[in-house]
Amino acid sequence: MEDALKLLLERGVISRKQMRDLSRERFASLQDLRQRLLAAGWIDAPDWKELEGALPDGTTAPTDGAPPSRSPLLREVETTALRVARTETTVLLLGESGVGKSRLAELIHRASARRNGPFVTVACGSFPETLLESELFGVEKGAYTGATKAREGRFARARGGTVFLDEIGELTPPLQVKLLRVLQERRVEPLGSSEELEVDIRLIAATNRNLEADVRAGKFREDLFFRLNVVPLTLPALRERKEDVLPLAQHFLERQSEKHNRVFVLDDPRALAALEGYSWPGNIRELENCIERLVVLSDAGRIRYEDFPPRILRETGRLPAPPRARPGLASEPAADARERLPTLREAELQLITTALERHRGNVNRAALALGVHRNTLARKIEEFGLDRRAFRRGQRDAAALKSS
Repeated sequence: MEDALKLLLERGVISRKQMRDLSRERFASLQDLRQRLLAAGWIDAPDWKELEGALPDGTTAPTDGAPPSRSPLLREVETTALRVARTETTVLLLGESGVGKSRLAELIHRASARRNGPFVTVACGSFPETLLESELFGVEKGAYTGATKAREGRFARARGGTVFLDEIGELTPPLQVKLLRVLQERRVEPLGSSEELEVDIRLIAATNRNLEADVRAGKFREDLFFRLNVVPLTLPALRERKEDVLPLAQHFLERQSEKHNRVFVLDDPRALAALEGYSWPGNIRELENCIERLVVLSDAGRIRYEDFPPRILRETGRLPAPPRARPGLASEPAADARERLPTLREAELQLITTALERHRGNVNRAALALGVHRNTLARKIEEFGLDRRAFRRGQRDAAALKSS
């Protein structure tokens, strides 16, 4: 029940004081908790129904242990996903590569009535067309050269559960026709067979392509698009939910600690600022790979800013942009490149200014983001002569030095 209370706290249903009070009571079931919340007026029936599927009962949350999102954008998408999970409706997940579409698909499955059935994932872009057809629909013995035995397809294997088709925009037109038939009739015909099999599945699809543009270009069937696009959910990119970057980075760091049986420490203010300041075009997947790199290159378990990939150092201000090559001229000498680097004092001022701008002059939050004590940051603000009131007003120009 403690996990359920934590989730209610995270969703803003109850306050910390209310959580402490409820923790002292004993609830035999979620329904007992529901009655207590309704009686106290802390939640109403429609809101409880919306949250019920997400309350921990060992079935709703993905098993990767990732921290809950702090982003209102993603939380809204997840809330809608949990509402849709109670139905059999086909769901289309949209968003850039690496934003967590497969994780959301698993959340929908675990919050659905099919949670006890299989969750079968197919990455459509990773199979050749002929192999993908047999993977999806199955194959009879002798259907083609090398088919030495009958094999069940993924749709049949997922009976009673969910099929997640990732990269669905990569399906060829013939496979799009077959998939449309599955959605319309819930039947598949294995390769080499003259008989059809009924399939009892729920379909979730995902793509990073613009399917509407593909429909206009004749690359994707319009009728299949409308079948898939019943409930489209667009996941925000990581750059649109910066508040999730550090918790995710810490989560990946803890996983690396378990993998290597070592303790890794992420407390370098420059590293923390770089993680928050970078745009992460590869989204969560790029962040995870970056943390793995930092772990491999770490010195005595301490994550160092200097070990970030050059593209991150360049974007966050550590490295200059590579010089444009000019015909007939050699690239700039290394000494010239070093001259363009900021001094330590300039870099320190830039980091402090960025943190104060991002947190609207809130010294406590800025200090937390920089990984330093509040008093340390306060001394630095005084040392640089920064005007905190200007940051609270959001006036960048007015946040200049009080005195030169």
